[in-house]
Amino acid sequence: MEWNGASQIVSMIFDDLAKSYKGKADFYAVSFEKEKSLSKELGVMEAPTILFFKNGELVDHAVGLIAKNALIAKIETALSNSNNK
Repeated sequence: MEWNGASQIVSMIFDDLAKSYKGKADFYAVSFEKEKSLSKELGVMEAPTILFFKNGELVDHAVGLIAKNALIAKIETALSNSNNK
């Protein structure tokens, strides 16, 4: 599989954030080309797409090239809201 430029950039940010949030949040990468049924079920139409789950429920998403600060804000929002459920 050949990744597009946005996927390559987001992958580096994703890996960095996974290290920063180790023990606070779990990060998983799934190939939507290999997992077509899962991609369809979750509505993933393009790469890169990052999905945010809380208690097994999809609570937010980010599509395309997104700034690291925007991803941090989404992670922090999900983490702060996780205490409410």
